[in-house]
Amino acid sequence: MTTTADFAFDTDTACARVGDHEYGSWLSDRWSTLGGTANGGYLLATALQALHDELPHPDLLSASAHFLRPGTPGSALIHTDIARIGRRTATGQAILTRDDREIIRVLATFTDLATAAGPTLVRNTPPALPAPARCLDPLGGVVPDGATIAERIDIRMPEVAGFWRGEPGGTTTAEFWMRFADGREADSIALALLVDAAMPVVFDTGVSGSSTIELTVHIRRRPAPGWLACRVHTDYLMDGFHEEDFEIWDSTGTLVAQSRQLALIPQ
Repeated sequence: MTTTADFAFDTDTACARVGDHEYGSWLSDRWSTLGGTANGGYLLATALQALHDELPHPDLLSASAHFLRPGTPGSALIHTDIARIGRRTATGQAILTRDDREIIRVLATFTDLATAAGPTLVRNTPPALPAPARCLDPLGGVVPDGATIAERIDIRMPEVAGFWRGEPGGTTTAEFWMRFADGREADSIALALLVDAAMPVVFDTGVSGSSTIELTVHIRRRPAPGWLACRVHTDYLMDGFHEEDFEIWDSTGTLVAQSRQLALIPQ
């Protein structure tokens, strides 16, 4: 039987308590982006694992992360602070530092999604995608130099945007399948990584980089096993800043995560 320790996500986001509201972690080089720095969703998930240990509720509900400096592989400390613990939700802050420099600051709320109940209205539908086996690997099995996160995440697209071929076509919307390459099923904290795991769609406008400034994630349900259907779009690129909205729907057609991030196009 496979245990979570066999999966890269669990190994590489693991935290150990080293003091009062303080956790040690090792930032892996297995989640790097094209620039060689740690993926923002990976940094967020690592900080959330420490906070999850402090709070009584099992599922991430929402998180807002501000990225202050690039993350690099090596030892890190995560300092947590509990703001409030209630019957339905609990909220706390996590600050991840590396070499005494603050990398990311997170405010997050946890709940028990298995007991969530109340009025429900869903006015959108999941992406209408062909089966993953009928879709394309945008990388064609070739991992870009330094972008090790591409080895951790499988993506399948019905059609591949031009920037993947070096020919930007101007599209700023994409729909595709996503999952962990090693077969790990997603949970609420893993979803916080996955909303930031794909190439930014703004790349098809011809820009060559994007650095996250702030990322907000909302988790709506616990995801069912299987491939995750994703929808992402950017509507506004202004003065070198752009937003990116991301949706994840599970294999039953249920919305499980939403996010919005503000990012900077490097000059």
